[in-house]
Amino acid sequence: MEVPILLAILAVALVLFVTQLVRTEVTALGIIVALALFGILTPEEALSGFSSPATLTVAAMLVLSVGLERTGVVEFGARLLSRGKASGWRGLMLLLALPTVLFSAFMNNTPVVALMIPVALALARRRELAPSRVLLPISYFSILGGTCTLLGTSTNILVDALYRKEGGPGFGIFDFAPMGLCFLAVGGTYVLLMGPKLLPDRAALSELLAVQAPGRFVTEVVLRAGSRYVGKELDKAFPADRDVTVLEVVRDEQPIIGPARTMVLEENDVLYVESTASTLGHLFADPDIERGTAVADDDRVVLHALLAGDLDGNQNEVLEALEAGNETEKTTRVELHMAEAVLTPNSRFKGRRVRELGLSRKYGVQVLALRRLGRQHQYQLRNLRLQSGDVLLVQGEPAALRLIHEEGDFLLVEGVDRQMTIPQKAPLALGILAAVVLLASFGVAPIVLLALAGVGAMIATRCLDVRDVVRAIDSEVILLLAGTIPLGLAISRLGLADRAAESLIATLGGGNPWLLIGAVYLLTSVTTELLSNNATAVLLTPVVLGMAAQLGVDPKPLLIAVAFGASASFSTPIGYQTNTLVLGPGGYRFADYLRIGVPLNLLLAIAATVLIPLFWPL
Repeated sequence: MEVPILLAILAVALVLFVTQLVRTEVTALGIIVALALFGILTPEEALSGFSSPATLTVAAMLVLSVGLERTGVVEFGARLLSRGKASGWRGLMLLLALPTVLFSAFMNNTPVVALMIPVALALARRRELAPSRVLLPISYFSILGGTCTLLGTSTNILVDALYRKEGGPGFGIFDFAPMGLCFLAVGGTYVLLMGPKLLPDRAALSELLAVQAPGRFVTEVVLRAGSRYVGKELDKAFPADRDVTVLEVVRDEQPIIGPARTMVLEENDVLYVESTASTLGHLFADPDIERGTAVADDDRVVLHALLAGDLDGNQNEVLEALEAGNETEKTTRVELHMAEAVLTPNSRFKGRRVRELGLSRKYGVQVLALRRLGRQHQYQLRNLRLQSGDVLLVQGEPAALRLIHEEGDFLLVEGVDRQMTIPQKAPLALGILAAVVLLASFGVAPIVLLALAGVGAMIATRCLDVRDVVRAIDSEVILLLAGTIPLGLAISRLGLADRAAESLIATLGGGNPWLLIGAVYLLTSVTTELLSNNATAVLLTPVVLGMAAQLGVDPKPLLIAVAFGASASFSTPIGYQTNTLVLGPGGYRFADYLRIGVPLNLLLAIAATVLIPLFWPL
């Protein structure tokens, strides 16, 4: 009876992972609970994923990566290299690829790409290139760089830990390097040769809106006694279909920036509103609305000005108060910056509606537009549910935007300068990571202990504080590992892995190593495009270990095929977090990933099939 129950748990988990009907963390926790409740594993075994060396190592490496981010090591290196002179698109990509590959080989790929995006956008803008021409290659280079070492990707760490758990010797920190460097050479050459032909050319969201909806203005209105708006909630007075954004309410001379949509309007409230010229003209014609002069500074109305044009603030335009048909008044400016904010893969806001974010209430930040899979949404935003990779065009004071970025739910890719918090600690942080890598390469201690010691050293030297450690832990990744590791244990214990191995051997035969390696690699690569790299590795590692045992061969070549196949996610935005991260800022569509990624996947499959048996004979 246990096997049918396990198959049902596996089937439900796979459906939920693929469809994302519920968050990945919820599915992972459901797996743990189901395995224990149905008696397939003991409670201790079902919870063993939390204490697995793989989970702890991945968590520690995430924290070490944030240490390098917080001290500015990655950003400094990227900006230093980006000052080099590069001619043409390929020269620019080589400049960006070097730091991306280097840092991705020794730290988590996601923060590397997150830090490289603003650098890439700045360099692309300088060369008048669209973001879509540079961001996806950065994600690809980070994936390729991560395959070069054991620490470069959680997939390698996971396969190594599962191999050791089954009694194998495991992998050294640089055992993946020969194959990883070959992957980098093949994949990098493909990107550089075919990128100019295959990459789309799409403008940034803010630039598109500047073209699609020019002439949006900010002005002031006052609600007098008897106005029908008095006593109404803001949401009912100015519903979304009116295309009027209330940026601020001044009540009793106290400004309320980004007022809540449930705020009840009162007599003599002063509202700063933003809309198009024609809409504001109709608004001024409303007898219940009075053109405002209540808040003045030397007889000049104080307005908030949108920063139009260049998001770095190099070409700011002061938008003046508008009255249809009448003379425009002079204004002073209280600056509100616009920025593009990407919903990160592990954001707590995934699945929530825009109106549920509370950005205006908490931070005084307005959401102006959203882009998803290359489509812009500027109106009727409030009921849209957010997905990973969505880009929000937000408007607020620089300090508020910076705070949103620091809390980790959004990555601000343009619009606000991000200061390195403690750059004086950069040598220490770099030295700690170097020590972890060096000691691990000599086998002084297990990698999990060295990585945890590195975290302790970063905290002790104040490269990190406890809040940084909490922020660094990616709940989706950690809970996914904690849930799928016991699932893999159950699959192995109940013999499902051996049955799958028997079926594969019967289908493929056991005499041709190239056929075996190629089939395992392709199966892993296709699966990871639908699930995720870590889930795929957990499910297939027991299967290939069973294949190796039945064939009486060294399991390392098959495990290498799983590790590289699980990391080689280029054809969809969901298989790897870095692909999701560049989805919105680059304005990519699903078809873009297929057009560029499928040939790359096939090339790397051929390379893996030919080279793995040469480096690790069966």
